[in-house]
Amino acid sequence: MDNLLVVGSNSFSGASFVNYSLARGAKIIGLSRSKEPIDAFLPYKWRPHDRFEFRQLDLNKDLAEIMELIHLEKPEYVVNFAAQSMVGESWDNPADWFMTNTVSTVRFHDELRKCDFLKKYVHITTPEVYGSCSGFVNEDFPFNPSTPYAVSRAAADMSLKTFFDTYNFPVVSTRAANVYGPGQQLYRIIPRTILFILLGRKLQLHGGGVSTRSFIHIDDVSNATWSIMKNGCVGQTYHISTNDVISIYDLVHKICSKLGVAFDDYVEVVGERLGKDSAYHLSSEKLLAELDWADNVSLNQGLDECIDWVKKNIEDLKNQPLDYIHKQ
Repeated sequence: MDNLLVVGSNSFSGASFVNYSLARGAKIIGLSRSKEPIDAFLPYKWRPHDRFEFRQLDLNKDLAEIMELIHLEKPEYVVNFAAQSMVGESWDNPADWFMTNTVSTVRFHDELRKCDFLKKYVHITTPEVYGSCSGFVNEDFPFNPSTPYAVSRAAADMSLKTFFDTYNFPVVSTRAANVYGPGQQLYRIIPRTILFILLGRKLQLHGGGVSTRSFIHIDDVSNATWSIMKNGCVGQTYHISTNDVISIYDLVHKICSKLGVAFDDYVEVVGERLGKDSAYHLSSEKLLAELDWADNVSLNQGLDECIDWVKKNIEDLKNQPLDYIHKQ
């Protein structure tokens, strides 16, 4: 039985990875700074399980308690999804982003490197560190971050490289494309679009939706993350993405068509967000070649799953905050 500690287990990616790992027979302790949200946002609560324990602990405030727990439980793997993750909002309180994503994260790494029982530390980072780029980029593409969020993540990534080079810290890193799927927070474009249409509200489309993204289903990401955790080469970074690219405009248009509504009746174009990258597309050739991974869930199938999830949980979801709420 694999023994995992998942940091940021309340996040969409974290909760989905917990669910995937439980199905693989793992025993898991999950940590997040907030209490668990409603079940609709926690895929691991959609099935019976008895191998998951949740602790409300904050990397910014509770590092000593977190490390006490780690030394007591001695997990083989630590997988860290925790981050201040909103891009546009990072301009409003940049110091908070740097505190969580850089300072507290580096402090955490400096304690973890002393844990000789740790087989692997999986660091979930972001393609935002590359800035806007053309074509499909590989893992050694130079950093060119354009927002406080991206700079804060790039700083932690670079620090981890020094930890690997100096201490042989057993880190592997992942950068996933735009992740989506059932259970995602409502301020993200896909669940937000679906919910707004079902509630009869008008969606604001920043910059006309001309930026392009590669959307990958969370099941494919969780599968890749597990493979990287178990078999990835320490010191390496792996991209998790698909080769399918779509503009935000076309994505929203596709959702409108699936729900049988006219785009112009439910969408209005507004100004672009500050520092938003027009495109970043990731090559997953390394992951395919080394770990024999491939994405399996098409965008059409995934969108249908998201629509079904929103419809099934709409009575709960309509009472949840629809916008991101910042927490220090």
